[in-house]
Amino acid sequence: MPKIEKSDAEWRTELSPEEFRVTREKGTERAFTGRYWDSHENGTYQCICCGAPLFRSETKFDSGCGWPSFHTPNDEKLVDEHVDRSFGMSRTEVTCHDCGAHLGHVFPDGPAPTGLRYCINSASLKLQPDES
Repeated sequence: MPKIEKSDAEWRTELSPEEFRVTREKGTERAFTGRYWDSHENGTYQCICCGAPLFRSETKFDSGCGWPSFHTPNDEKLVDEHVDRSFGMSRTEVTCHDCGAHLGHVFPDGPAPTGLRYCINSASLKLQPDES
């Protein structure tokens, strides 16, 4: 499937200012402020930009960091990883494979089964609740 490409003007018409800043400008929201950091609803966390099904609620855990954290992506082909050396640090950035949206970062301090912590901005996600 080809990558989704849109101009900044197009993204701005579809996203809130905060969603645009986080996903298109590689921003971050303040810890403990995002709509999903303390969410316990069952469902699929989709990319706010393109709707790709990135993470399932079963893989979400409370890492104490103030952002939604997941130990496993829904499908590893849906997230890309990149070296991020901004702010004098070396981290692994996570982006949406389909549209390139900045999602957050992944760290090697998560729980089993992967030992990974995908620390994801709420502003880059949209929860599609499971049907009852």
